[in-house]
Amino acid sequence: MAIAKAERLMNLALCLLGTRRPLSKRELRDSIEAYVEAPRTDKGAAASDDSFNRMFERDKDDLRELGLVIETVENIDGEVGYLARRDSNRLPAITLDAEEAAALGLAAKVWQQARLAGAASGALQKLRAAGLPEDVDPYEAHGALEPRIPVHEAAFEPLMLACRDRRPVVFDYRKASAARPEPRHVEPWALECWRGHWYLAGFDRDRGAERVFRLSRITGRVRARGTGFTAPVPDVVTVRETVASWAGEIADGTALIRLRSGAGYPLRAKAVRVRELGDGWDELEIPYGHGLDAWLVEFGPDVVVLEPAELRADVVDRLRAVAKG
Repeated sequence: MAIAKAERLMNLALCLLGTRRPLSKRELRDSIEAYVEAPRTDKGAAASDDSFNRMFERDKDDLRELGLVIETVENIDGEVGYLARRDSNRLPAITLDAEEAAALGLAAKVWQQARLAGAASGALQKLRAAGLPEDVDPYEAHGALEPRIPVHEAAFEPLMLACRDRRPVVFDYRKASAARPEPRHVEPWALECWRGHWYLAGFDRDRGAERVFRLSRITGRVRARGTGFTAPVPDVVTVRETVASWAGEIADGTALIRLRSGAGYPLRAKAVRVRELGDGWDELEIPYGHGLDAWLVEFGPDVVVLEPAELRADVVDRLRAVAKG
């Protein structure tokens, strides 16, 4: 939304909320600076009035869509006036039981180490003012383990705002198998943390399909591009399920690999069978699913794929692509 339009809508809402009697279009036109300064047409007063009427009706519809209850009242002279009664636009009192209050407090505590720490603290203060029980202290120690959602990636904040505002973005992204980043044009849908890493799900315009991006692989600055999405946003965005599938978490078979002794502990944790080969190597049987090749490449020369043949070929192709730079 353009800043000028947002300011005009805010001024109209304040006028309608602040009046004790219905205001006519004429009174609103004379009271709101944006309406007063609106360009007049060269085709006469009637055309100018038509232009204002269209603008006013659009603004009124936008405010109603945002949730403002605007009443239309006709006075004894037959003139139509508008107002937004405060009692009709006041949110109901917030009531929280002990479990709900504890959950909100815990959520605020989780964000204390992230970029949303300020927003979380402000929201908690507002909830306390609205009736959050004083005996619920989210900052009190609840045990040896404390929840945290770390956010170190500079891309998190601009992407979070882009998801909220439904604004397309452009960023440079380096795939696990690529030596150099490539520009990606994305319509961002949702951000989610999975196993200590943040991921963005969205519609990749260049590829014409849904994609998931790991924020730590975004290089440079996230730039906003244009307005509006070209693809519908799903009701449910399954980021974790998608990442788990791509990372080989959802396996439909097993693979046999050689792993250097003392290396690859994440692979050892997933192994269904381990056999010592000697000479500093072990043989592991691990779950095999989509995306396992990209994960194995991250272990470099510590891993050698024995079977299946297609997995070995995929890993070799990725290593060659990285070597070519």
